[in-house]
Amino acid sequence: MDNSQKKILIVEDDQFLREFYQELLNGAGYFVDVAADGDIGLSKIQNNEYNLVLLDIMLPKKDGVQIMRDLKSNPPKSPNLAIVILTNLGQDLVIKECFELGAEGYLIKSALNPDQVLNEIKSYLQKG
Repeated sequence: MDNSQKKILIVEDDQFLREFYQELLNGAGYFVDVAADGDIGLSKIQNNEYNLVLLDIMLPKKDGVQIMRDLKSNPPKSPNLAIVILTNLGQDLVIKECFELGAEGYLIKSALNPDQVLNEIKSYLQKG
């Protein structure tokens, strides 16, 4: 399956980062959708099919952990959805809770260059 068939949702309120990930993933040939707050993000996850969601923890309206909890009780439309948490350093407890709620992995925003981000995303998509 080529990348253009893979759909990725980016739930990130920081406009700079959101556009960075969007351009990076579009450039790699993925279909990319975005949400700037947790309410929109949750609604998109529940109503659309995605292969992967990049989910920020700190979001307006509904944070990433709450989205994970909501998806536990009201599962996403895509059965094999991989959710990867976007996090900053020092959020270990939050990451642990997200893993318990079904997250596949996490990316530390400040620590990865574009190539590393793409490699990580590729590996999560291959697992799916």
